[in-house]
Amino acid sequence: MGGRWRILRGKRGLLVAVLMSGPVLAAPPDAAEDSLSGGVVDGVEPTESGPPEGAEPLEPSTALPEDAVAQVMPPPSPPPEKKKKKPGAQQEDSMGEDSTALDDTPADEVQRVRVFGRVYARASADEREKFQRSLSIPSARVGVGTSLPNLEAEVSADLADASLLKDAFVRLADDAKRFRLYGGQFKAPFLQRRLEGSWSLPIQGRGLVEDYLGDYELGGRRLGLMGEVRLKSLWDVRVSAGVFQGSKDELGVRTKEDAAGRVSVRPLGKMLTLGMSTYVAEFMDRARRHAVAVDAEWRRGAWSVTGEVVTGRLPVGPFTAQLLLASWTVPVTVEWALQPVVGVEGLQLRGDVEGRGHSLLGGLNLLLGSRFRGQFQVERALRPGDETPGLEYSLQLATRF
Repeated sequence: MGGRWRILRGKRGLLVAVLMSGPVLAAPPDAAEDSLSGGVVDGVEPTESGPPEGAEPLEPSTALPEDAVAQVMPPPSPPPEKKKKKPGAQQEDSMGEDSTALDDTPADEVQRVRVFGRVYARASADEREKFQRSLSIPSARVGVGTSLPNLEAEVSADLADASLLKDAFVRLADDAKRFRLYGGQFKAPFLQRRLEGSWSLPIQGRGLVEDYLGDYELGGRRLGLMGEVRLKSLWDVRVSAGVFQGSKDELGVRTKEDAAGRVSVRPLGKMLTLGMSTYVAEFMDRARRHAVAVDAEWRRGAWSVTGEVVTGRLPVGPFTAQLLLASWTVPVTVEWALQPVVGVEGLQLRGDVEGRGHSLLGGLNLLLGSRFRGQFQVERALRPGDETPGLEYSLQLATRF
């Protein structure tokens, strides 16, 4: 009997507390004071009720029980956890390195002003130089970018390069980001190996073929004007075309303008990308230098495979080239990962000047999130002009902010 009465007493105390708290909160200050002093509240006399005869007196209830408070005011939900990037994941910060860097980033996550930079330190030993050790800083890049609803801009410089200025451009776009207009200095839309950001490449440098074509100034960073169309609903097709400042000839005279263009599609989403690009030097005049490239990129989980075939003409004659690169990211801990990589390249020169070049490389990268990487690489290559193939060992430490 005593247990039942305690249960009834607890429920009755809870009911009295709820009923009494309502008038106190709703009444003006004077009325609230009267109710606390036992007086009349809005003309209503307080009622007295007590326990039945022989029962224990009720204890005053000054607060709601803890379980009732928890039901009325539930505890605040914890903030959502931020998604951690996978080891080695690309941190999208530089549009100059990769023009697609911010394409699929939600607008509320894009910083209005971004400051970024990177430093590469490399040590190498080349058989062609009797394995003499060489230390260098291939890149010391700093830059700043801004992102507005219909306008983006970026400026970057490389303190380790003879040509200090790297990127300096503005990019206008409509609200849906389907049409874009570039103006300034940026990468011409030619060669998939060149368009991919150096941080996302699993190798040091860009390879034998890209270096050789760069010597003849096919592609690369140029002053120019370019338009771009992107239709996500149609296999995410992207079409880019532009006119760029010509290079200098043997006498140091600036040649006429160059033209470049690229078309890419993603028939299987981000897993597969197919593209075709072209570059024509002095397209309104002699056009002695031109090239066409077809590329494919396959990404599936930790695997990444890219391939590209290039053909065209240089002042020394026609040429063809092939590039293949594969990597596999193996997580070790939440932040650390290992990344084996292997690559093959071939270059064939025909015509008045004949020659062949090839490259076979393998390496292992140690990744710490998207901020640091250590890269060990071994390459056996026959470059144009070499009599025999040579080995090169290199170790590169890279970080960015």
